[in-house]
Amino acid sequence: MQRRDFLAVTAAAAGAVATVGAVRAQDKPAVKKFTLRYGPHFGMFKEKGGRDLVDQLKFAADQGFTAWEDNEMKSRPVDVQSQIAKAMEKLGMEMGVISALRGVWNKVNFAGSETGPREEILEAMKSIVEVAKRVNTKYLTVVPGLMDPKLPEEYQLANCIDLLRQCCDIVEPHGLIMVLEALNTKTNHPGVFMSRSPQVFAICRAVNRPSCKILFDMYHQQITDGNLIKNIDLCWSEIGYMQSGDNPGRNEPGTGEINYRNVFLHLQKKGYQGIIGMEHSNSRKGAEGEQAVVDAYRAVDPV
Repeated sequence: MQRRDFLAVTAAAAGAVATVGAVRAQDKPAVKKFTLRYGPHFGMFKEKGGRDLVDQLKFAADQGFTAWEDNEMKSRPVDVQSQIAKAMEKLGMEMGVISALRGVWNKVNFAGSETGPREEILEAMKSIVEVAKRVNTKYLTVVPGLMDPKLPEEYQLANCIDLLRQCCDIVEPHGLIMVLEALNTKTNHPGVFMSRSPQVFAICRAVNRPSCKILFDMYHQQITDGNLIKNIDLCWSEIGYMQSGDNPGRNEPGTGEINYRNVFLHLQKKGYQGIIGMEHSNSRKGAEGEQAVVDAYRAVDPV
């Protein structure tokens, strides 16, 4: 074969391969993004996505997730925080809550009157600001500590409101929002000061700042109050963020008693545009369990 003829044949073959590849790429269906903005967390897809944090983000984006959350962000090295932020920006994902008080929340502070623990909270809020900016989030999880058995409830309430207003003074100029999470006392967190939907609603109303809103965790509130849809409606004006998890077990939707199909449909009809953090475990281990989480959210996601 003449060299000229060989090159022509080679070029034609390469073109054919490229054409076939393009057709296959076009034929491959794009994964539909979820209707609501569910936010997984690191470790939830470590088998299918890989151990690398950025790879887990990429896997979640490929499955149609558009948000993420990370309670441990504050304790991660600065370079890792930056890598996560860059990857999420490239993937078109939004960072949800990071924990503002990791390591200091589980003691008497907001409800108490002692200066030391309250100053510790203010220092923690100052230190989270740069982390939040670095990872491009505006949501900070705040749990107002434990009850103070030495004080009547009304004094504890006043103490909590006063300290939250001071925290607002720190984060509000940076466009950050504290989202207050009420935790259940019956199964997971006995002794916490804030546990009920009406309580956190009243506190947010009393603080009366745009940087202090409710993190409505449906797992905790199913245990504490039940009547989820009604309580969501009653708290609606103060809700800044939501989290999911079925009960009992605190795993993906469909593993417990909450009718998440109806709850999520209700949120869609109300026009909820925020993130729903997937703050729960996988009911099954391994890659099969991770796929079950993705499938569970597909089954309850409103169309």
